[in-house]
Amino acid sequence: MRRAVALRFHAALAALATAAAVGVTLPVTQASAAAGTATGYATGNGGTTGGAGGQTVRATTGTAIHAALCGRASSSTPITIEVEGTINHGNTTKVSGDSCNTAAGVIELKQISNVTIIGVGSGAVFDQLGIHIREARNIIIQNVTVRNVKKSGSPTSNGGDAIGMESNVRNVWVDHVTLEASGGESEGFDGLFDMKNDTQYVTLSYSILRNSGRGGLIGSSESDRSNGFVTFHHNRYENIDSRTPLLRGGIAHIYNNHYVDLHESGINSRAGGRARVDNNYFEDSKDVLGTFYTDEAGYWQVGGNIFDNVTWSSPGDENNPAGPDPQSNTSVSIPYSYSLDGAGCVPDIVRQTAGADKGLLVSPGNCSAPQEPTTPPTTPTDPPTTPPSGTNLSIGAGSDGSGKAGGTSYGNVRDGDMSTFWSPTGSTGDISIKWSSPTTVSRVVIREASGSAGAIGSWQLVDHGTGAVLKSGSGAGTITFTPTSLSKITFRITGATSTPKVAEFETYAG
Repeated sequence: MRRAVALRFHAALAALATAAAVGVTLPVTQASAAAGTATGYATGNGGTTGGAGGQTVRATTGTAIHAALCGRASSSTPITIEVEGTINHGNTTKVSGDSCNTAAGVIELKQISNVTIIGVGSGAVFDQLGIHIREARNIIIQNVTVRNVKKSGSPTSNGGDAIGMESNVRNVWVDHVTLEASGGESEGFDGLFDMKNDTQYVTLSYSILRNSGRGGLIGSSESDRSNGFVTFHHNRYENIDSRTPLLRGGIAHIYNNHYVDLHESGINSRAGGRARVDNNYFEDSKDVLGTFYTDEAGYWQVGGNIFDNVTWSSPGDENNPAGPDPQSNTSVSIPYSYSLDGAGCVPDIVRQTAGADKGLLVSPGNCSAPQEPTTPPTTPTDPPTTPPSGTNLSIGAGSDGSGKAGGTSYGNVRDGDMSTFWSPTGSTGDISIKWSSPTTVSRVVIREASGSAGAIGSWQLVDHGTGAVLKSGSGAGTITFTPTSLSKITFRITGATSTPKVAEFETYAG
């Protein structure tokens, strides 16, 4: 036992020594996070918060990124890595540790969770170096450029994908990035944004994908249908041959994107894939929607799109373009809330917001002027000193959770007694209030037990039935949100400064 502890201690020291040698500062602050909050399907399945609630480090080399991952207490310890400068093969080596599984020549996010990588300062460029996400969960990549990643020639990285995800990946939000190549497969490049082998709950937003033969795929073959629940919104695809995206099975929601100069095909829904395609602007392109290069049909629901100088090929055995008058042939229900811009506004809004180094501006919808994203507060708020008006719906309801520390109980959060409380088995966990029939809730009050104020860091409030994140933020106190009818509501603690102690989980209709 002592030997194992000693080995872990020395491994941690080695990781810290490596970090110091390769250009990373550990740590620089606490409770930093990505700008804004995740959107689209990345809000499902418990939500995507990345490294919120954890430490923040600054990295200027690929080796430093790996060292930051390896220096964590565990592979799931939240961390935000601020990246500045150019990351390339010359400064990206393998780093070893119990909390990481890295490799040289690629940014390897493998068998880990709860990580944010965000470009800061004068910008972050991954030059000829891909980002590989494998067997990972709760990842955010924001405000970076990834360019000229090759699968053949020299140097090679990540199978030629700018960002590639595969093998049991869940909850990834990629936002305000620029992904670009300098040609197609014959020049050594592959996809800009690929998802394979059971990758789900992903959002790509406010990004630029350009100058490539392949925009990206969901499913590596007609039999790889385990992927899906992917949202694409407010992106610009420019000078792309095909795959914007290629969808094999699964569901994709594609709205408010600007497509320019697609040479061969665009959104290719096939092999049972179902795409909801809303309020996009297609310009100077060919066959922007349909099933192509296969006789295994895919499906689409369309509405509000603009087709500006789009040409369509004739149907054939392995080509079924949706145009020249695209009509819906399926129905796709979207489980999250979103605001649509009219298609006519999309080119201008995307021009102002999409890509790295654009100030992380977002559209509030309805063709309104872009604005800075809103980020949940990172400073814990004090619980209210007076009770809110209305009936506390938690009294008389049921409760459960992900686990409870010794001496605590789920029922303590709904007994009206501030001297009793629930604590998770670790520093994070879920506590829920549940009813026998749907109940409308619009306000929650989380009260910490005496002596534990400020322990709760980042959190999510989740509709347990749908998985939708109703609100996210940091610190205990009053939480208001759109009135929602539900049978079970979950307060999910994703970060803490010490052991959380929830004395009361109050719920109100108004």
